Amino acid sequence: MQNATILLTAASLGFIHTVLGPDHYVPFVALAKARSWSRAKTALITFLCGLGHVLSSVLIGFAGIALGSAVSKLEWIEGLRGDAAGWLLLSFGLAYMVWGIKKAWKGEAHSHLHSHGEEPHAHSHSHEAAHTHPHAEKPSVTPWALFIIFVFGPCEPLIPVLMYPALNTGLGLAAAAAAVFSLVTIATMMSAVFLLLWGFKLFPAERLERYAHALAGFAVFACGAAVKAGL
Repeated sequence: MQNATILLTAASLGFIHTVLGPDHYVPFVALAKARSWSRAKTALITFLCGLGHVLSSVLIGFAGIALGSAVSKLEWIEGLRGDAAGWLLLSFGLAYMVWGIKKAWKGEAHSHLHSHGEEPHAHSHSHEAAHTHPHAEKPSVTPWALFIIFVFGPCEPLIPVLMYPALNTGLGLAAAAAAVFSLVTIATMMSAVFLLLWGFKLFPAERLERYAHALAGFAVFACGAAVKAGL
């Protein structure tokens, strides 16, 4: 009975901490929309980032158990990681937003007035289209940036979930609790991402397409600000 309670607690904490942390899914939704990721690519990136997110905390937790560290010390380490992840989200979001604004500005269609000895008339064109040159597509660093950020991102609720069974029952139950917490966290992340992407399809947003990258950067920046504010 006690084992089942611990596993249920691990599952509940995995679900709640993910749902209450928009930084677990909003960046993927925003960037998937802006960069037109396929469903498969979105799922893969979300899964790998979620895996890095939970495994880093699991490794720290088991290292703490092996070294006999107190919960407070591990939570202090997780706090440092959370602070770093918040700054990384802020920095990446700000940089991406600035790049998105520049991209939208360059691609904005506008008109010039011309006169060829007749009635003046306007020509509308886009600088981005006018200055496009064929190049081999460069691999994007965006997925790697997200992965690094999520590896730094801590799973604070996981530490007591690991420590309690490890100290009172054994490592077997601690490993099972970690696995349940991890699976629920990743599943919740992916479910939230695809649910929000499906919801966005219900609202026409053609007018905002030009600003998709800028808005995605702002969304990531806002998540970083929320993390730094302790929300």
